[in-house]
Amino acid sequence: MSTVFVGLMSGTSLDGIDAVAADFGADPEATHLQVLGHARLHFPAALRAELLALNWSSADEIHRGALAANALARACAGLVETLRRETRLGCDDIAAIGSHGQTVRHRPGEFDGTGYTVQLNAPALLAELTGIDVVADFRSRDVAAGGQGAPLVPAFHRAVFGRDGGGVAVLNLGGIANLTVVDANGATIGFDCGPANVLLDLWCARSTGASFDAGGAWAATGRIDARLLAAFRSEPYFARLAPKSTGRDLFDADWLDARLAVAEASRLPPEDVQATLAELTAGTSAEACCAAADAAHELVVCGGGTFNLDLMARLARLLAPMRVVASGERGLPPEQVEATAFAWLARAFVQRQPGNIASVTGAAGPRVLGALYPAH
Repeated sequence: MSTVFVGLMSGTSLDGIDAVAADFGADPEATHLQVLGHARLHFPAALRAELLALNWSSADEIHRGALAANALARACAGLVETLRRETRLGCDDIAAIGSHGQTVRHRPGEFDGTGYTVQLNAPALLAELTGIDVVADFRSRDVAAGGQGAPLVPAFHRAVFGRDGGGVAVLNLGGIANLTVVDANGATIGFDCGPANVLLDLWCARSTGASFDAGGAWAATGRIDARLLAAFRSEPYFARLAPKSTGRDLFDADWLDARLAVAEASRLPPEDVQATLAELTAGTSAEACCAAADAAHELVVCGGGTFNLDLMARLARLLAPMRVVASGERGLPPEQVEATAFAWLARAFVQRQPGNIASVTGAAGPRVLGALYPAH
């Protein structure tokens, strides 16, 4: 059987889809992987707008969600074809595709004690279009077992970034910031720290028309406003103990506007709001890392926020003398980590190995994650 898997990931930032083809070889622990190729597709404006709108209740959302899922599957199929062409992989060379889908609701443990998580996806259509087995719906099994369904990447982080004889922390700066800490003995914790790019992108788009603050250059021109930062930090989520996870269900435009109003931020230059949002992300992430400082002496950063130089500088300042490095320095470029993680999770499913870490998500125990949509 092939040891090559494809991972597809579109995250909370809603900036596009990453596809990675990874060969995990014969190592049972899959600690030594080879990335064979990486491809990226930016969302067409109309699809991005619809996926964003579906994060909240709206008219005819079941119908619209189904069509958006089909559109997402077609985009993913095109991206897989691009990846296959660039790597010269045939369909039979790929064991399976791990397709995350697009999270539009994430409410584990709420309402009825179980709650739910929803990733728009059309894995049957993706299998039909690609002719490759598809593994999808990774989060719901963990939620059914009483877990948060997130973060799911810590097991992968441990396999790839864990170091013999020393601990490591891994911070993913996507739409949401999530942290993994692996100690010298392999014991692992992880949780969502709070917002990362989701609010930074929102405020930048609202204030400048640009979809994101390239390199954090705009935030770097602003000043941190203590009153506004205090309003942001008053959010109860930050004080909650892990296991915990979050998303746009909490950190959205209404959340931001409510705190801007409390802090009377209309008096502030917009770049000061951006700088304060950057400090919020850096501060909440750094505090989470500091709590694990005895276990880890290095922070490996991945995700789109790694390219935000202002945000990285804030982290380095707050965490000194802990070493802060981009994941590329540890063998896997920041933009490839999450997609590779879902290739790894697809491999775990095929081998019927648990994909979650119960101590991270709060699930009742290890669980095999995902559901199979065969190619034929």
